[in-house]
Amino acid sequence: MHFEFLLEEETAEKVIDNLIPQIITGEHSYRCIRFQGKKDLLKNLPVELKGYARWIPNDYKIVVLLDRDRDDCIELKNNLNQMAIDAGLIIKSSAPNNLFQVVNRIAIEEIESWFFGDADAMRMAFPKLSKNFENKSTYRIPDNIINTWESMERILQKCGYFKTGLRKTEAAHEISKNMQPLKNRSKSFQIFWQGITDCLQI
Repeated sequence: MHFEFLLEEETAEKVIDNLIPQIITGEHSYRCIRFQGKKDLLKNLPVELKGYARWIPNDYKIVVLLDRDRDDCIELKNNLNQMAIDAGLIIKSSAPNNLFQVVNRIAIEEIESWFFGDADAMRMAFPKLSKNFENKSTYRIPDNIINTWESMERILQKCGYFKTGLRKTEAAHEISKNMQPLKNRSKSFQIFWQGITDCLQI
């Protein structure tokens, strides 16, 4: 099985590069294709998918990963699914016998919520963090955190990190290299990981 990850920015690429080798091993492979932000990905996605439809082998899976940001999640997901259908590709939710080609996944509200979903990984990357910050009501449900990357910047700056501003790519790399996917408390991460697992069970 080969995976093509279509990502909106470098932060997501760091996460994929650190996490996916935990599950994609041996005969499996993957490649990340990074765009210049969410708008750029959405703008170019129809053409990209039509290109895949002309040559994609049976053992290829296309995984599109976007931040929800402030978009309506259902509307965004429907939009992604329709792009794939219009390109002539089979989406996961409508595939007979799991013979799908495209998996669309959304980080809610941003990929930083996945980091809040693994507090131990955050502490391994940034040891000055409180031993129980994840029990505070603000951070207890990762996907409910408002302005996720700003919240991450704030909590790290309080501990003395990134005093001149959060370097998102650096933080993503340091945290994600310690993440344990099966323990992550972010629901959107769990759905993402299950999607990858489902591909490998075909």
